[in-house]
Amino acid sequence: MPSQTHNNLIVGTQTGDDAAVWRLDPTDDTRLLISTADFFTPVVDDPHTWGRIAATNAVSDVYAMGGRPLFGLNLVAWPQDKLSLDLLSEVLAGGAIAAEEGGWAIAGGHTIDGPEPLYGQAITGIANRSQILTNSGGEPSQALVLTKPLGTGLVATAIKRNPPEAIEPGGPLAASYTAAVTEMTRLNQQAAAVALAAGATAATDITGFGLLGHLHRLAEASSVSAVIHSTQVPTLAGAWELLDEGFVPGGSARNLAHVRPHISSSAIDERMLTMLADAQTSGGLLFCCSPAAATEAVANLQAEGHTAAVVGELIAPSPEAHSAQLIID
Repeated sequence: MPSQTHNNLIVGTQTGDDAAVWRLDPTDDTRLLISTADFFTPVVDDPHTWGRIAATNAVSDVYAMGGRPLFGLNLVAWPQDKLSLDLLSEVLAGGAIAAEEGGWAIAGGHTIDGPEPLYGQAITGIANRSQILTNSGGEPSQALVLTKPLGTGLVATAIKRNPPEAIEPGGPLAASYTAAVTEMTRLNQQAAAVALAAGATAATDITGFGLLGHLHRLAEASSVSAVIHSTQVPTLAGAWELLDEGFVPGGSARNLAHVRPHISSSAIDERMLTMLADAQTSGGLLFCCSPAAATEAVANLQAEGHTAAVVGELIAPSPEAHSAQLIID
């Protein structure tokens, strides 16, 4: 993309951050506007659940920047000659449930006739300058906190390749499906509040580029390297079994190929690397703060039902290596 600058554009495209940040008043740095958009094809068969997941995913960028969502606009492509508008109504109702839970209004939107269904939202949020989290604020010696388990890409792929009854009670994917939907519809609102309370200086949300891809982008923007304690990374119920059965999305393979030149490990485990590169939908936040604050933040999140963990730390790049090296142990 062409890189543009403006006196009021606080965060643009330069570091590939989660959302744009705009200064509302040139004379006042305290009020900042956050703007983002996201949409995708169905990841589950139920239209209401898909709508809720898509809206939860879209607003995550605002939370990743330390902001509060104000309103959203629905973005829809719909093959009306193949799918009824009643189904679209259910999708929009699911998105409205997420908005109601997160406290933002849906103020309108735009629909087109398309060859396949797409849904998401463009969301506008707000934050104070002192609360803005970017992916360029990481510092050596900080701990890395992940607020949701990995594996939604594996589960979504398994759902697509199995008959519908596989997710029904007693089916082989029932437990994984339930766990994945629970996490994909969980707003990152509380995780963002905990990150701010912990004094986090950088954050991003883990979505399509997987943990490795988003962490590499954060490390690169912050001019640091990162250590990942792979055994401490939480995963969804059944995710490892699905990986071993071959339900790996194409996006995960591309993620791993992209970051592989930046990975360092004494004994690289391809199985573990694939999990760490799994392309997530509506994943958790990854934020950086002091080790003591990270331990407290994880305890607070776990007490509220989040599967959070300290998964590594940021370090200064070695003299002989470039920054943004990912060291996996």
